[in-house]
Amino acid sequence: MFNRSVRLVFTLASVLLLFAGQALAHTPLCSCYDNGDGTITCEGGFSDGSSASGVRMRVEKKDGGVLIEGKMDQDSEFSFDKPANAYNVVFDAGEGHQIEIDGGEIVE
Repeated sequence: MFNRSVRLVFTLASVLLLFAGQALAHTPLCSCYDNGDGTITCEGGFSDGSSASGVRMRVEKKDGGVLIEGKMDQDSEFSFDKPANAYNVVFDAGEGHQIEIDGGEIVE
């Protein structure tokens, strides 16, 4: 009986620790805007305030294929020439930390 209770407490504590780790995880944030001069600038970061410097960025054609690849700079920004055709912007900070923005929704 005692071993069963200890095992139950240990299991509950493990589950709580597992969820506490997820609660402390940082969420990626990214927004892009049209500069009005034929370029787009995206700003990124994480919900815990950490920088997105070095995070991979891609501009992809809507029908597939990569148009532009790069990384967020030291100010957590990424700028590129606005593509003529439909596109998506992908903020890629790794598995579970990706954001895809429809280029049609990027405005001045």
